[in-house]
Amino acid sequence: MGRRRAFDEDEVVRAAVGLFGGRAYDGVSVDDLVTHLGVHRNSLYKTFGSKRGLYLVALRRHLADDLRPLAEKLAAATDSATVLRLVSSADLGLLLLAVVERAPADEEVAAEVTAALASLDQAIADALDISTELAAALTAAALGLRLRGNPDGAAVALTQHLDPLN
Repeated sequence: MGRRRAFDEDEVVRAAVGLFGGRAYDGVSVDDLVTHLGVHRNSLYKTFGSKRGLYLVALRRHLADDLRPLAEKLAAATDSATVLRLVSSADLGLLLLAVVERAPADEEVAAEVTAALASLDQAIADALDISTELAAALTAAALGLRLRGNPDGAAVALTQHLDPLN
């Protein structure tokens, strides 16, 4: 008979979201996972199969816990300024890192992030009564502002130019 797990899988996955979201997949070693998550190496492999296995579980958790509620809030937005504010204030670190680091090299990650971004696009399109193509451009602009840190009040300037969408 095997030993009982000495860790809470849900807590480990939540902590992994933070770790991968702050340092990216390639920036986190198995030793880092063992140290920061408090899970023995054998337990990590037995539970998640591999570092990639844990990463996929963490990414899916991030999308469920952070992106799905964001899409719901976006669906209730009444103007482009609200859309930009919601996206720019959301915790999207793991999504952004997954898009630039893992999606180009991992088809499974690419499928997850593509579906997540499409859900944001659709929520924005429905809320603002615009095409999904225009909503995708607004999503891209909002995520770009996140990546750039909103230099020189770019979100305010962009919102002023987007007023005709409302």
